[in-house]
Amino acid sequence: MSTTPTTTAAMERTADLLRFATAGSVDDGKSTLIGRLLYDTKTVFEDQIASVEKASRDRGDEYVNLALLTDGLRAEREQGITIDVAYRYFATPRRKFIIADTPGHTQYTRNMVTGASTADLALVLVDARKGLVEQSRRHAFLATLLQVPHLVLAVNKMDLVDFSQDVFEEIRRDFTDFAAKLDVPDLTVVPVSALAGDNVVTRSERTPWYDGPSLLHHLENVHVASDRNLVDARFAVQYVIRPQSGTHRDYRGYAGQMSGGVLKPGDEVMVLPSGFTTRIAAIETADGPVDEAFPPMSVTIRLEDELDVSRGDMICRPHNAPTPTQDVDAMVCWMDESSALAPGRKYAIKHTTRTARAVVKELQYRLDVNTLHRDESGGQLGLNEIGRVRLRTTTPLLADEYRRNRTTGGFVLVDEGTNKTVAAGMVTSTG
Repeated sequence: MSTTPTTTAAMERTADLLRFATAGSVDDGKSTLIGRLLYDTKTVFEDQIASVEKASRDRGDEYVNLALLTDGLRAEREQGITIDVAYRYFATPRRKFIIADTPGHTQYTRNMVTGASTADLALVLVDARKGLVEQSRRHAFLATLLQVPHLVLAVNKMDLVDFSQDVFEEIRRDFTDFAAKLDVPDLTVVPVSALAGDNVVTRSERTPWYDGPSLLHHLENVHVASDRNLVDARFAVQYVIRPQSGTHRDYRGYAGQMSGGVLKPGDEVMVLPSGFTTRIAAIETADGPVDEAFPPMSVTIRLEDELDVSRGDMICRPHNAPTPTQDVDAMVCWMDESSALAPGRKYAIKHTTRTARAVVKELQYRLDVNTLHRDESGGQLGLNEIGRVRLRTTTPLLADEYRRNRTTGGFVLVDEGTNKTVAAGMVTSTG
């Protein structure tokens, strides 16, 4: 499907927001880098700076520890590490940003998955003194598993290796060789010093051999509008709007968020799982009617015919629809420390706006994310482990493969006994 100029322009307007996740090994400087971005873009309040200065003195630091701007938990500040996923917001004249600062420790892999699941870009840091370590490869793999379209490798602490071009080039080569084994559509490598600010917001004179952009310049200009799926129209109904009184009693609208494609008034559409077809009468937002809807817009769609449509149903195009299926193959990251995933276990599955029950029919293999080795002898998945499973659901899911659509291809598993989210899954195939 070709997009109209109007659609293209509208998509560009929605691209003024970039979500990115930071990752890397312990003490590679993720929190310091984010603190530097916040500080140098002047998005930190004076009282926050004063608080960080005091905390730095209390810790005995000889400098203002910008990492404390993001390590908000008391346990994080005391240990000097990141534990939880810390979301931070800042803006420049060109773009708004949402940062997910994810932990570097192996035991917090699930937090990395959470932070990267909605990211447009993953920022992986490595310590220039240490080079690539196990966690660097681990987080790069997780970013590609989650289909994050853009990857940036920031070689940090360049000031501690005298801004050596040889050190940078060796790390860049090692990472490029590793990335060749993965599905990395866009890779950028930047030498930085988060502590001193080199190549973070502005280009540094101490790296004359580097002719690329500063980190912030790349973040401001990376093109994300084309990353969204504009081919497969997907609209999962979240809520049916039907006033019970007043002058609008005949009104019936279906509210939700566009997951893919472009829909316009007059388009022929199909409602799944019923399979009935009709046309779109109108598309409305909180600001009034619009001529088209595309990801990630939240809209209300009105149809020309009165059909039986409820929460969990999907509006799509008649000749481009997901195939309803009760058998799903998926990559799963296990996130619960008190239980394990094993064949025969039953869970609630939440997929788009639909909830069903699922049973684990088979654990096909457990994946070693460091070596990419597939262990087919494993009988279960423990905390932070990733594996491929086959699920059978009680009602059909309207799913796409995750690599095609991250929204309609993703799901979570919930333990019905504790109501805890125990796993995040990515559909690899249906049927």
